[in-house]
Amino acid sequence: MEHLQAYRAAGDGKHRANKPIEARARNRRLLFAAAVLFVAAFVNTESNAQSGPFAPLAGSWSGAGTVTLDDGSTERIRCRAKYAPIGPTMEMSLTCASDAYKFNLAASVKAEGSAIAGSWSEASRNISGSLQGRGGGGNYELVASTAGFNANLSLKTSGNKQSVSIRADSQFRGANVSLSK
Repeated sequence: MEHLQAYRAAGDGKHRANKPIEARARNRRLLFAAAVLFVAAFVNTESNAQSGPFAPLAGSWSGAGTVTLDDGSTERIRCRAKYAPIGPTMEMSLTCASDAYKFNLAASVKAEGSAIAGSWSEASRNISGSLQGRGGGGNYELVASTAGFNANLSLKTSGNKQSVSIRADSQFRGANVSLSK
């Protein structure tokens, strides 16, 4: 019995065989705590992205519509859009193509109340300019402008459906597109 008491006293009351088990349990607890913190940070980032004025647009959309050219002809187009909102800002891209026509619109915007301002670019024609307008809750009216080009953009979102209308004063008169998530 004295031998058992001396052994326990030498191990500070703990049996040496239990030390690797305790270390693994401590490591699992630390790993679990780190995972919980990571998930909490990710969820918080997602909720911040989804809580701003552009939240109804978040994600990838696709659909079809028509483009009207300056001679009055129309063509069917297929489109993809991606919206990445973070709080009051958003990065977006809209790519549409027909058999003979393609445009790649990208924009970066910021909302202050219902006022929206930012910049845009169209890659296939190498033009860029400013965006200004108003909106919220998934519905926006914007004007894209640069030297020699103006276009009115209208986005209306309801649930997982969206309509995009573009009217311009150039060889590209406009487009009407219906998108869904």
